[in-house]
Amino acid sequence: MPTTLLQSNLPGLDLIHRGKVRDVYALPGNRLLIVATDRLSAFDVVLPDPIPGKGEMLTQISNFWFGKTAHLMPNHLLDVPLAEVLPAGTDLALYEKRAVVTRRLKPVPVEAIARGYLIGSGWKDYLASGSLCGISLPAGLKQAQQLAEPIFTPSTKAAVGDHDENVSFDAVIAAVGTDLAEQVRTATLTIYQWAAAYAAERGIIIADTKLEFGTDEQGTLYVMDEMLTPDSSRFWPAEEYRIGISPPSYDKQFVRDYLEAQGWNKQAPGPHVPAEVISGTAAKYAEALQRLAGLKLD
Repeated sequence: MPTTLLQSNLPGLDLIHRGKVRDVYALPGNRLLIVATDRLSAFDVVLPDPIPGKGEMLTQISNFWFGKTAHLMPNHLLDVPLAEVLPAGTDLALYEKRAVVTRRLKPVPVEAIARGYLIGSGWKDYLASGSLCGISLPAGLKQAQQLAEPIFTPSTKAAVGDHDENVSFDAVIAAVGTDLAEQVRTATLTIYQWAAAYAAERGIIIADTKLEFGTDEQGTLYVMDEMLTPDSSRFWPAEEYRIGISPPSYDKQFVRDYLEAQGWNKQAPGPHVPAEVISGTAAKYAEALQRLAGLKLD
């Protein structure tokens, strides 16, 4: 059965960051222990109710994609058994499917987003300006319409409780330099296009995705954190896709749509989510894991 973990507690390990979903601990040897909890964030606010098993599903689907795309881009994962790094007395069963040991990298301070379809904040920006992150788009596009080719639409990395903001590629260059900015853009689009083609063969459209990158001491770029999960991507069932509407999805759009209907101002604290929305969201995550990776959490 899936486990539930709202917040990790690992005495003796140095907690260096508690994010919207992940708790990150320092390990010897320039390594990290990353624990995916069952916290759910929506509109950059952490909601009070966990989604049971969500962290396990996020970790398993990320690990699947890291493995599948290793030929495209190195990633942060290290092949280290959890039992070797968890404090004595820790319930291994609670962590074994939701925690990984990784390289400790220097994060690239940008949310690297690839969009193949016009939806979400991208759709709202297009309605307001006809462009997205400084990229002019053709007039007359409709909600959820596929773009002529995927585009790189970066955003700022917001702290917990703050909101990400879409920025231009020039802003990324100003933040990290031309060479690294171009590496990140190329890697983001390459991974997205490969994964979108893979998912399409399984009846799923990846409308967009957000990737995180980091560099090691030699300046080598790695993809890190999470990869192509329901938290960082929009997955649509191809058989239900229609232009002009927000399609049903395998991701936390299920929760977003509920919250939008409540008139919430998208500021902390977030509202409680009904049990049926929680169970429905968990089922969406599980179905994505099954259809994309052929995995099922027992």
